[in-house]
Amino acid sequence: MPMLADPSIKYKPYTPLNLPDRQWPAKINRAPPIWLSTDLRDGNQALANPMTIPQKMSFFETLVKCGFKEIEVSYPAASDTDFNFVRMLIEENRVPDDVWLQVLTPAREDLIKRTVDAVAGSKRAIIHMYNATSCLFRTVVFRNSKEETLALAVKHTEIIRKLTEECTAKYGTQFRYEYSPETFSQTEPEFALEVCEAVKKAWGKAGTAYDERIIFNLPATVEIGPPNHYADLVEHFSRNISEREKIFISLHPHNDRGTGIAAAELGQMAGADRVEGCLFGNGERTGNVDLVNLALNLYTQGVHPKVDFSDIQAVIDVVTACNDLPVHPRHPYAGELVFTAFSGSHQDAIKKGFEAQRARHAKARAQGEPEHWEMPYLPIDPADLGSTYEAVIRVNAQSGKGGIAYLVQQHLGLDMPRKLQVAFYAVIQEIADREAREMTVEDITTAFRKTFHLGGSAYEGRLNLKSFRISAEPAAGGVDGEAVDERRQFDGTVSVDGQLRVLRGDGNGPLSALLDALRTHLQIDLSLREYSEHTIGQDQNAKAASFVELVPNSGDVKETRASTESYWGVGIDADIAGSGLRAVLSAANNAIGDRPLPELKLSVGFNARSGQADIATAILNSLKLELPRRLQASFFEAVQRAAHGSGGEISYDALVGLFRERYGYYDEEENPRFAVKSFKLEHLNASGRAKLSGEFIINGKPVSLEGEGNGPLSAAVEAVNRGLDGKVSIREYAEHSIGEGSEVKAASYVEVAYEGPGGSPKWTTWGVAIDSDITASGLKAVLAATKAVELADEEARRTAGQK
Repeated sequence: MPMLADPSIKYKPYTPLNLPDRQWPAKINRAPPIWLSTDLRDGNQALANPMTIPQKMSFFETLVKCGFKEIEVSYPAASDTDFNFVRMLIEENRVPDDVWLQVLTPAREDLIKRTVDAVAGSKRAIIHMYNATSCLFRTVVFRNSKEETLALAVKHTEIIRKLTEECTAKYGTQFRYEYSPETFSQTEPEFALEVCEAVKKAWGKAGTAYDERIIFNLPATVEIGPPNHYADLVEHFSRNISEREKIFISLHPHNDRGTGIAAAELGQMAGADRVEGCLFGNGERTGNVDLVNLALNLYTQGVHPKVDFSDIQAVIDVVTACNDLPVHPRHPYAGELVFTAFSGSHQDAIKKGFEAQRARHAKARAQGEPEHWEMPYLPIDPADLGSTYEAVIRVNAQSGKGGIAYLVQQHLGLDMPRKLQVAFYAVIQEIADREAREMTVEDITTAFRKTFHLGGSAYEGRLNLKSFRISAEPAAGGVDGEAVDERRQFDGTVSVDGQLRVLRGDGNGPLSALLDALRTHLQIDLSLREYSEHTIGQDQNAKAASFVELVPNSGDVKETRASTESYWGVGIDADIAGSGLRAVLSAANNAIGDRPLPELKLSVGFNARSGQADIATAILNSLKLELPRRLQASFFEAVQRAAHGSGGEISYDALVGLFRERYGYYDEEENPRFAVKSFKLEHLNASGRAKLSGEFIINGKPVSLEGEGNGPLSAAVEAVNRGLDGKVSIREYAEHSIGEGSEVKAASYVEVAYEGPGGSPKWTTWGVAIDSDITASGLKAVLAATKAVELADEEARRTAGQK
């Protein structure tokens, strides 16, 4: 049967109450009502499978933990399960002293007696009696007149008074009384007043104290009109009932029209003191009013509801387990999606809201002012309910860059520049469109790591920074008397397609120096268009995060800057320079894709194709040594001379052999030519200097040395000088580690300068050594350098003797 074209021939509208001077629209709810949870009674009777006693007990304990002080626990006369549950609460002393147990009974004497027996011995109890008063129920269901309906209520109120007084005398239980004119919202307003006046008179004990007041519950058993109509009925009742100061007006809205929350809030504005309902709105048909929703509505207005949902998920877990009903994903405050934004514009607003709020809260905190919550699309802070911000923004094909940026910031600590947000948004959109599903946080962070080669070996690109050194030298062309800008030199080890390569470059700063190195050695010609950075973490755990945008270098500055083709990179490092260098390589990885890169080939003679960095790369891969830049230049000259007779070509083996021989570098397992057999280093307190003595092997010969200096190396040099006519001094020293963990060793590089007797000749040479002890490594490097010094000193001595 289709919907009627004219529904008025079937349905009658509600009859508005003539209340021209209504006051409730001008009222504001500034205090919480008395809460009555009826989950264990009204909620339970609406379940396909009513709760077991263990489930009821779990639910009751949850209500107590949340702070409810009045709990309707059962309809004891309805079943043995309900009766026995109430007895268990009392006999096992499960009810806190400040909690009132409420039980429901119809207007029948035998059921009333069973109900009073159920709560006998409790400390505090509320007997709640009801009978239907509306015309529909009087004439159709019970076939009673108004007079019979009123007499029924009065008679059974008197019975309740008698039985509760007897119970109090016998067990000491303190009783209160609640009466419900059931179907109040469908009852003639004047008749509802008449019945309640008669009930109040029959009870005869209403007083002004909290525990003396009679409770009149005004249920919208079935919602038949808008919430403003219900508020009119409540205000009319509140203004016209006598001895209003001796009465608590209670509301019991149902949700047939979907306006139960509004009806309860407007009803409180109209004068109600108390609200009955269920957690998350369980109940007959469309359910009772949701007490969680009502309470948190107050909370978001700065009014504490006097019930606590700080761990709302724990409450949800208990309620869903006991009711065997889910909480809808869009349920206010409690649904899994209520704090979630999929829309791009919403996500962008929330991201900006968090950024603005952080600054606003910092300022308020400094000034000792309240840190108010003002957030687009989020009327309550999820953290107040025990939730995290993890699900605030979730991503699908409809999401925007702001939401994705927020998740990256929250989970990786990276605050992406706007242009990078746009670039990464395209990556996520492509994945979301392709897979046609929601993107999880793990999906997004994994995609970010893969895209920008960030976060460990699993995400490394073809280019991977292993080590680096940034040094400075004055720029050419300075004018006398003016400060000269310094240029930066990059010397680093980079894994290129799994092969270690030494790269060298010069520039105005570390990033331009690396870009020069990529251009020189790998034919990757890119320019920097945008750079930004920020700090991750605080104090000693802080790291630098860098973001770079690289563009192809066209040769023309303006054309390069305007390029529509660009590549973004991200780097993180404890060192800010390292962070930027890693970001450059991240972008370069995206730029090169899978195109081949130049292979390393050694050709050092006429028309040589290899440079110093290529020779250094060969030593790095063969011996794991990262040669300082000056040593690279020195060794390159030696290689050129050695390769001169073979057409400029030199094999790897010959290259390594030349290095070992020239710098006295041999593995410790071999018969050592330079070694530290034993040494002792004493600190001379008076002078702050150090004294070195020990047994050494120099060029295969055992030697005893002793000397003083500012440290072990200068002391070793002084010891060597005692046996020379000329003089040796240290010009440069460098070191690094080789290996990892317990296998790590120190590699040391020492450049010594020799000056013969009388100041001639003058030249420099290098020594290289490794040892598990860093001091021994440095000493061995000094000794290795003395090999050439001894020969030069003998020649200088002979020359001086001939003169």
